[in-house]
Parts: sequence; C-alpha cells; structure tokens
Amino acid sequence: MLKIAILGLGEGRSTMSAAIESSKLELVKVCDRNEELCKQRAKEFDFPHYTTNYDDLLQDEAIDIIAIYTPDHLHAEHVKQALLHGKHVVCTKPFIDDLSDAKKLIELSEKTGKKVFVGQSSRFFEPAKRQRKDFEAGVIGDLITIESHYHADHRWFLKKEWSLLQSFKWLYGGLSHPVDFIRWYLPNIEEVMGYGMISSNGKTAGLKNEDTMHFIFKATDGRIARVSGVYTSPTQPTKRDSGMSVILRGTEGASQADYHELRYSVTDKEGEERIIHWGDATIKYYFRFEGQSHHGGEYQNYLEYFADSIEQGFTAYPDMKEGIGTVALLQAMDKTLQTGMPVKIANVLAEYNIEL
Repeated sequence: MLKIAILGLGEGRSTMSAAIESSKLELVKVCDRNEELCKQRAKEFDFPHYTTNYDDLLQDEAIDIIAIYTPDHLHAEHVKQALLHGKHVVCTKPFIDDLSDAKKLIELSEKTGKKVFVGQSSRFFEPAKRQRKDFEAGVIGDLITIESHYHADHRWFLKKEWSLLQSFKWLYGGLSHPVDFIRWYLPNIEEVMGYGMISSNGKTAGLKNEDTMHFIFKATDGRIARVSGVYTSPTQPTKRDSGMSVILRGTEGASQADYHELRYSVTDKEGEERIIHWGDATIKYYFRFEGQSHHGGEYQNYLEYFADSIEQGFTAYPDMKEGIGTVALLQAMDKTLQTGMPVKIANVLAEYNIEL
C-alpha cells in the first residue's frame, strides 16, 4: 500500500476519510498549522498522528504521496517542496494562483519524475463518471457542444469575513468546477468571452468580486460551450434545478449529469431515454458528513485512481499541465470580465512563457 500524508485539514477532512477507508492507501500522518484543528480531526477520526510542521512530512522517507489542501496562494511552494523531497503530489484545485510559478513546477516535476495530480473532484462523482463512460462508448455520437453550470444559494458565505476580501473570487472557488467539465470534453479552448456582476445581495454584504457570471468558450476546432455561475441568489428545488449540471449534446444523442442529486439521464442513438438515480448506499458513500458537504466519496475515487497511476505507470488526469491550463483559462475568464473583450488563452500562456 502506498503511504499518504495530508497537509491542510479544513478541506483535507474529506481526504482523511477517503484515505482511512481506502484499501489502496495507508494514511500515516496529517498536518495543519492550527493545532486545535489537528486535535479536532484526531478525535473525529481516531487518528492521533498529526504535526503542525510541514517539514515533518517532507523529511519522512516512508511517505510516498503528500496531498495538499492549503489556501490557493500556498500551493506552489508546498508542491515545490514535496517534489524536491521526492514525493508524489495530490493538490486541490485550483492548482496554483500565480502562473509565474508554472514553468518551474513543470520542469521540477519532469526532473524528479514524480507525479502531480490535481484534485478536480467533480469528475469523480457517480453521474459524471457514468456520463463519461457513455460518451467514450459513443452513446451520443460525436460531441457538438457542452453546457455546464454551478448555481448555489451560498448567501451564508457572505457572513464569513474572508468571503468579503478582495482576494476571494467565486470565479476560482466555485466556477472552476464546471469549467473543468468543459476542459474535460473540450481541452483545446482557444478563446473565452464573458460578463459578470455583483448581485444586489453581494453588494449589500460588501462583496468585492463577481458572484454572477456567464461565459462562452470557443475551441480550436470551432466548437463552442457555455458555463454559468450564480452564488448568492435563491435556487429552485432540486427536482427542477440541479445545483451543478453538465449537458453533452452529440450528433446522435444527449446526456445530463446532475451532481448533488445523484441523477443521470441519457437519450441514445435510438431515441431511448434512460434515467438513473443512485440509492442510499451510494449517497452515503459520497456524502459522509453533515448535509452535502465534504464529498468524501469523490476524494476516495480520485485518490485510488492516482494510486493506480503510480503503481501501473499511467498518467492520472488532470495532471500538472492540465491543471495549469485550467488556471490559464480561469485567468483569461477573469480578464474578459475586467475588459469586456474576448481573451485568447494562448496570450495568457505566452505572457508567462508557458508551453503545454
């Protein structure tokens, strides 16, 4: 069994559950600079092996993988140190927040031969997995277009001080999920155009950046896709309005994966519609904690996929380069919000001398 350690025990809570329950990984140590949070997780999971010093993970030669769930602006340095100490890396999304670090990280990964995997958890949820399987089997024919959204009533976030900081952007914290779906099926996005605004609720709370956004993407082969994110308004009941959804429209059929509802529907080449709802056992696997937060099942799925890639020698996607490409796309989206003009992703990459 590969030995894994976790850095950052806020979001890393799901990863603790995933690693402890996995038959492919052994959790050996966790780390957070907040000792009270370490003690809380130790009690919750009956796992006493914690430290407040990242160097303790780096110096432990028994550790094969370090899973990083720290704030975005710390990712680059934490990934760098893990690679320098001969560890494989899992890093939560978005991979990094500054593309000036990207080229050196790519070179370091290639030099050390260690794998880096970006934890885009939504790909590893049951409806998305089933949709991908059907797509690859040709059930809907050739892809024409994709539509994806993440709409959630997150007005409760506005009560958190950090959500009102200039540094906090729903573009990266929320919209990165449906954007990753777009890149999964259309990896070669060439240009993006979008508009955004701060809603009345956001303005009243003092929000500094957009909470309502709509974007159109164009791929190099001419296909187009769209994404939207709305985060501080009420939503329709889930029977009408999925919180996160991906719709694929193909030459001979269409499919829709609805995230929180654990619902998938597909209309195939023969015009037959199938709808799948997953039962209680699957729901409990994915949603292990209160409400529908900390989606432990997705994390277990992707950790085991990454473990397989190390042992079997294949590339686990999203890898570092794909993660960097997604950050470049998000930065292009940020730029189009500011300028009101289309932005080419190649220009963003060229600005940082990055070749993917």
